[in-house]
Parts: sequence; structure tokens; C-alpha cells
Amino acid sequence: GAGVSTPSGIPDFRGAGGLFTQHFDRPPEEILSHHFFIAEPETFFRFYRERMIFPAAKPNAAHLTLAALEQRGILSAVITQNIDGLHSDAGSRKVLELHGSVRRNFCMDCAASYTLEKVLASRGVPRCTACGGIIKPDVVLYGEALDSAVTDEAVRCVDAADTLLIGGTSLNVYP
Repeated sequence: GAGVSTPSGIPDFRGAGGLFTQHFDRPPEEILSHHFFIAEPETFFRFYRERMIFPAAKPNAAHLTLAALEQRGILSAVITQNIDGLHSDAGSRKVLELHGSVRRNFCMDCAASYTLEKVLASRGVPRCTACGGIIKPDVVLYGEALDSAVTDEAVRCVDAADTLLIGGTSLNVYP
């Protein structure tokens, strides 16, 4: 859950200082929707860069502990809704990112891959250097389906587990 990354300086959506406690011209769930991304990409990217990307964030004790548990063979996978990539930065090898990652981006026209640095370095709407298409963050926006391969693997991991360690979440938001 998002609470795992809050000590790294990444606010969760519903906590103090989170997106849902702030006031914007439109609700965050509208700005972060697929429909809005298509209709107003310039506004989407301004909000996304300012409110969703935290390039200076570093893994904290929770991320590092989970990675250490995996290295010891105690933990078989991390299943997260977080999009920050900090579990991988901490050394976790099997990370199932249900909502994708800001670290991965792709051209909507030719599927070329781009780094987070490319998105951050661009002005306005980031464009593909190969074809000029819009570069989309590989994150699940409101109105988009979760990646079935990732969710299927997450279900498989949960089914195979002897014990689940759940942290950083209220368990109030589906899934």
C-alpha cells in the first residue's frame, strides 16, 4: 500500500497532504483518468509531473526489509499498487506492480519504450522521437483495466502463500 512509501516522502492519496485532501480545479480521479489523458494531455502531464512523480524518493526501511526477506527466501513476491518503483530500487526482484510504474513509459503509436527521465526532461506532452506519438506512462489510469497477466500472477502468488504480510494499506480500495 501507499503507506509503505510515505516515509520516503511520497504522500498517499487519502492521508494528510494526499491528493484527495487537496483542492484542484477538477477532482484528482478525473485528471488521472484515461479519458482526461486523451482529451487534455497538456493538463494531465502538468499535474502528473507535479503530483505523481517523486524522482528524489529513495527506498526506506520497509522497502529494504522486504528485499532482505526475499533474499533470505522468506518472501516470494511483493504485490503493490504503488507506482514509484521503490521496491525494485531496494533490491526486490519479484515485484508485481498492479497499477504499473512511472519508471516505464511507451509511445501510444509505435510502442517504443521510454524512461522516466525522458518524461521529466520533456516540456508539455512528451513525444516519441521515432514517430511523434504521445508517450504514455505505464500506469493504470482511472477507467483503465489492470494488466491481467500481473493480476493473474498476483493471485497465483497469494494462492501459493503460507502467510501474507500486508502493510501500508487500509484495504479499503479495490483491488
